[in-house]
Amino acid sequence: MNMSAFQAVVIGASAGGTTALQKILAMLPGNFPLPVIVAQHVHPHQESAARIYKDIGLLKIKDGDEKEAIQPGFVYFAPPNYHLLIENDHTLSLSIDPKVHYARPSVDVLFESAADAYRAALIGIILGGANQDGAMGLLRVGQYGGLTIVQYPGEAEVCFMPRAAIETANPQYVLPVKKIISLLIEITTQHLDEAAHAR
Repeated sequence: MNMSAFQAVVIGASAGGTTALQKILAMLPGNFPLPVIVAQHVHPHQESAARIYKDIGLLKIKDGDEKEAIQPGFVYFAPPNYHLLIENDHTLSLSIDPKVHYARPSVDVLFESAADAYRAALIGIILGGANQDGAMGLLRVGQYGGLTIVQYPGEAEVCFMPRAAIETANPQYVLPVKKIISLLIEITTQHLDEAAHAR
């Protein structure tokens, strides 16, 4: 697997994935070379997810803005009550289109747009949650040749999203959170080593 070919990570979660997402963001190194874009189901009037996670880890955490260019070293969250999409020029876009699986932001909407934009250069991760959102999006990531990862359902606080993703998308990895972190750091290390040798 050519780890240096990856250009972005997308993560999908619901309320049941908060602990897992906190652990991942806390452990990613400050020089993680890929942008991370997150859709997490939140109440429409809830505080921004980016504010909830803002003091975790070494990466810069913020809400995604319309037409914002995606950059390494950042974690972009879908704002409450907006779908977050990735355009083909690797900028962000916000939408108030109808809910998908009763959710806005929708994991499927993010993952499908990201897969179209990044194709095989995308890593998709599904964490815990209470519905089927994300399953079809992760399938799209896999169809383009991207890397597909799902949290081990037996570890998830709420297992329905991981189970649906496994049944629908047949992911390459089904891992507990600690091993998801290890895999992402392995990708980081190889990416940085190959970049250094290319100089």
